[in-house]
Amino acid sequence: MSNRRTVGIIGTGQVGMAAAYALFQQRIADELVLVDLDRRRAEGEAMDLMHAQGYVGRQRVRAGDYADLAEAQIIVITAGVGQKPGEDRLSLLNRNAVVFRAIAEQLDRHAPDAILLIASNPVDVLTFTMQHLSTRPDQRVIGTGTMLDTTRTRSLLAEYYNVDPRSVHAVILGEHGDSEVAAWSQANIGGTPIVGHRICGKSYDPAVLDHILTQVKRAAYAIIERKGYTNWAIGLVIAHLVRTIQSDQGSVLPVSVRLHGEYGIHDVCLSIPVAIGGGGAGERLPIPLNALELADLHASAGTLKQSLAEIGLGAGPLPG
Repeated sequence: MSNRRTVGIIGTGQVGMAAAYALFQQRIADELVLVDLDRRRAEGEAMDLMHAQGYVGRQRVRAGDYADLAEAQIIVITAGVGQKPGEDRLSLLNRNAVVFRAIAEQLDRHAPDAILLIASNPVDVLTFTMQHLSTRPDQRVIGTGTMLDTTRTRSLLAEYYNVDPRSVHAVILGEHGDSEVAAWSQANIGGTPIVGHRICGKSYDPAVLDHILTQVKRAAYAIIERKGYTNWAIGLVIAHLVRTIQSDQGSVLPVSVRLHGEYGIHDVCLSIPVAIGGGGAGERLPIPLNALELADLHASAGTLKQSLAEIGLGAGPLPG
């Protein structure tokens, strides 16, 4: 591969283009290759971004086919059937699994060494699906997981306590969806635990945390009800994840990976803290959980395994 930082994006819908815009505006890639079944749309999106070079600097954005992804170090997959108002993520599964089979075949042929970032929903199930379908090592197939849920949580906590969200340390684990788990027992603001402590003049109130978690779980539904889709925040999540890999930072992020005994869970993809670097998903750093949180995480894994079973996925290969 060349030294040129090439990032591919499969799917030029709202999420794909929010990611492309964030990557372009932050100058994270030297070249973006946009792949979509609607080639003319991809061409139009590429032209539109290219016209802003006068403000962000020289970068190449072009429409392409799968063969044009041969030099891409990272490929973001946002393609799939969109989530409808009132539709839960898991109901998207069967249709998107079919889409992913076709994508995996093309990527293994043309870009077998690239790291794949899965952003299509349901992201945990589709990350597991892509790992089954692709010949590349599992650590090179990563789901965006609960990165979005985590930043939503930190943002809402910051609003409540009136602090900078970057000073809030709280993480969402498990499914990117209704069964996700807030690790409140480890949450803190500037090092002060939230549970049981008074912070910024506000006493610990478990009802507030319950309300925040409900808001986080319902966020996508609330946004889709109002505008039809979600895109900006996940676009920034994707850009941050790409930058983390490119710079080999080793940042610990809540991404969707396959578990091999962490928390006593096997053979399912869900989010736990993982060190992310140039090789993809590295060391897992499971944080301590209390008994209730651990039980909830096992329940989340069970929900995802049930979805995998519905399409014949599990510890064995994907049926033909």
